[in-house]
Amino acid sequence: MICYLIFSVLIAAAAFTVRRRSLLRLTGAAFYAVQAAFAVRIVTGGLYGETSAVWFAFDAAGTLFYCLLCIVSAFAFFHSKASLHDCDLRQTRTYAGLLMLLTTAIAGAYFASNLAVTWIFLEATTLCSAGIVYHRRTAQALEAAWKYVFVCSTGIAMAYLGILLLAAATDCESLDYATVAAAAPGGSALYLKTAFLLILCGYSCKAELFPLYTVGVDANFAAPAPASALISTGLVNAGFLALLRVYKLLAETEVFPWVKSVLLLVGVLSLVVGALFLRRTNNYKRFLSYSTVENMGIAAIGLGIGGIGVWAAVFHVVCHTLIKSSLFLQIAVVRQVYGNYRINRIGDYIHINRVGAVGLLTGMVVLVAFPPSPLFLSELMILKQTIADGRWWLVTGIMLLLCLVIYFFCSRLLRLCYQPRQDELHPSATDRALSWSALSLLAAAIGLGLWQPAFFRELIDRIASL
Repeated sequence: MICYLIFSVLIAAAAFTVRRRSLLRLTGAAFYAVQAAFAVRIVTGGLYGETSAVWFAFDAAGTLFYCLLCIVSAFAFFHSKASLHDCDLRQTRTYAGLLMLLTTAIAGAYFASNLAVTWIFLEATTLCSAGIVYHRRTAQALEAAWKYVFVCSTGIAMAYLGILLLAAATDCESLDYATVAAAAPGGSALYLKTAFLLILCGYSCKAELFPLYTVGVDANFAAPAPASALISTGLVNAGFLALLRVYKLLAETEVFPWVKSVLLLVGVLSLVVGALFLRRTNNYKRFLSYSTVENMGIAAIGLGIGGIGVWAAVFHVVCHTLIKSSLFLQIAVVRQVYGNYRINRIGDYIHINRVGAVGLLTGMVVLVAFPPSPLFLSELMILKQTIADGRWWLVTGIMLLLCLVIYFFCSRLLRLCYQPRQDELHPSATDRALSWSALSLLAAAIGLGLWQPAFFRELIDRIASL
């Protein structure tokens, strides 16, 4: 793992110094070759299930999410060329270097087997993401970047206090997840509850859950759309995985029912916020960001109800990664065509870029969980567990909110594809190859909805086991 971090950071550092765009593309190719080689080494080279440098472990969760990260990050990097065509070399190489560093930091958070190491890498993602958010150098981007740094740093500081309380409650000298989990059943209930609340609030800025979801929405709005695809999936997954590890760590303690109730409340509030703000926003990037809040709320509800809901939550997050990254990449093509993301000003996309419009409409159907969407399976399992527990009030609330999400999501994307354009400016030329590329991620998600390979199910079984 140390060698991986060194090579990745060195290549990212080289990206900051290149003097030609062709060299920058070669640097990107070298970086993603290292990512692919590392993924292959884990899966087939005997690293899976092993530990590295004491602080890292190549477990099922880290391996699955890292493979997804490699795919999404590579798509984001190579789609960024079209989005940054109007930027000078200095801006472009800074953006590319930060994107590589962000990918490396996220990977470190995935494989960290120590609470403190996870915290360190999540803080590193804050700095990298803030630089990407400020890429356009506008006043709006500066405001979003500073807000992101301030709120995320405050949240991460809260999470650190939670980690210290967790260590005090369990009387552990080591912050290794396995060590703390073994000692947690004998810990003080008050300390454990307070620690979980602080960690949940702190990491909610990364997982885009209530209450600190707003910084993620603003960051996605200000960052270039391909980078938003990575932030809204790979980085959000890092926050979710950090919370999942703490959730499993407390599974054998007396406070676990309380932990599930808190996650259930946070999930419902996130679903409410996501559903209602889908109606209010007038920008397609914010629109997709609030959809992320809504989907992470569904995942939190799955953790909160427990049982098969945990498996469904992990499956939901995995499939959401492919679907949401595809939609953000499609929206990047929309901006290249129209020059903006304003919902009330652009339309008639079906006649301008038929491939992109089909990708958006298909993504709409899949994201709102109509069959054969994989999200249909995960949401059905969550509802099944909720009904089995007799929580009819929760079933009613979820169904009502999901109906609102379906209405708002479909009405906005249908408007983009079919309503007459209000702007008189002639749209720019379309790179349909990018639309086809983004569509391939969506096809992969639909494939998982139709068929889950045995090894894939086994990985999720291991991740969801308590």
